[in-house]
Amino acid sequence: MRKIPPPPRPPRVISPCIGVCTIQPGSPYCIGCKRTIDEIGRWVIMDDTERRRILDELPTRALPVKSVNAP
Repeated sequence: MRKIPPPPRPPRVISPCIGVCTIQPGSPYCIGCKRTIDEIGRWVIMDDTERRRILDELPTRALPVKSVNAP
């Protein structure tokens, strides 16, 4: 009797990282992906539900705007 392989698993929710990993002073968010340090560090152990929740929040996260006259 042939063993039936398990169904393929759906792909995991991928990281929004774009390789611009910098946290600006005065902001809790990375300027590349808008995640917090905690979210970045825990991403690999999060389940897809938690990852999707974070991805859904990203468009609402504002980064501080630097003044043109800033040193």
